[in-house]
Amino acid sequence: MGTSVTISAATDQDAEQILKLQYLCYQQEAALYDDYGIEPLTQTLDALRAELGAGCVVVARLGEEVVGSVRGTVDEDGTARIAKLIVHPRMQRHGLGGRLLDALERRLAEEHSALRFRLFTGHRSDGNLRLYRSHGYVPVSTEQTGPRRGVVTLEKELRPDVAPVAAPSGPGVGELAAQA
Repeated sequence: MGTSVTISAATDQDAEQILKLQYLCYQQEAALYDDYGIEPLTQTLDALRAELGAGCVVVARLGEEVVGSVRGTVDEDGTARIAKLIVHPRMQRHGLGGRLLDALERRLAEEHSALRFRLFTGHRSDGNLRLYRSHGYVPVSTEQTGPRRGVVTLEKELRPDVAPVAAPSGPGVGELAAQA
């Protein structure tokens, strides 16, 4: 594609763009399960801002436009819960989702002492399942959450090459350059 995409920590100013992108990206998931009441489509801007303040959120930018995002939190036992990995439809299938996932995992390990990672996706979301498996995630359970939807939980342990270290500080920390 040849377009320069940067990956960095999200700011409160990104909230509206993330919410709009989330709404766009989850249309496909809602159609797959014929369920337009899923939480990513009903989340409010205030709820998203609360997530920005409480967790670790990474965005991919193409210029000033947010074209991808992923969120995570780490609980007291060191388990990072990763959620809402989204990539603009025109940017999909170029590796950006994997780069966002890698960047979030790295930040959660380095800055929040994550020891393992957990995420979930719909049981019919084949593209998501392929992506997560290709990044070392292993299905650990499946739960039926409705008449048409099951949720697959996947996990992986911290990779040896991503050891927690003292968190760096200063402007531009955590920024990565990526080619989409």
